[in-house]
Amino acid sequence: MLGMYTKKIYFSGGDFHELQAVFTGLPGVVATQTGYLRGEGNDDEVHGIEVEYNPKKVDLSMLMDILFAVVTPYRPDGQGKAIGKEFRAGVWYTDAEDEPQLQFYMHFLANRGKPPAATGAGLTINDPNSKAVRKCYAKAVLLTDFRVAAEEHQQYFTKHPDAESFIDWKAFREQVRY
Repeated sequence: MLGMYTKKIYFSGGDFHELQAVFTGLPGVVATQTGYLRGEGNDDEVHGIEVEYNPKKVDLSMLMDILFAVVTPYRPDGQGKAIGKEFRAGVWYTDAEDEPQLQFYMHFLANRGKPPAATGAGLTINDPNSKAVRKCYAKAVLLTDFRVAAEEHQQYFTKHPDAESFIDWKAFREQVRY
């Protein structure tokens, strides 16, 4: 019997324990593990997770929608109490075929923060001259190295259900309906 086709994507942003808890058990997600990411052209290590998923059950844009529902791309370094460059938001890929979709999504994130401006024709457009723009710090980066975190960091919220989190788990589960 042939095995199921899966793909891997890597996410960062804040506490990797929280990110793992977000993606573990989602429909289409086969496995997750916490670890340390290093990307092309950068020697800094970032805390993140590996998400193995079945692309026939969940697509990459849905996974990114979930990531950016709990991680703000508009903060330079971290989320909640996890602050510093090792906690910055990002999507890390290894498959070149994912890059166009990821870059498109990042472009969407970067431009959705611009306030609308009304035109004389009654249309609403983004004003390219507006000064009120939120800078998007999240990046899509080619992964060059993933180092799995120690066992004590795997499935942390399963082992420590009362651990402090900046995510409202009840609201999150209602929103993603799983």
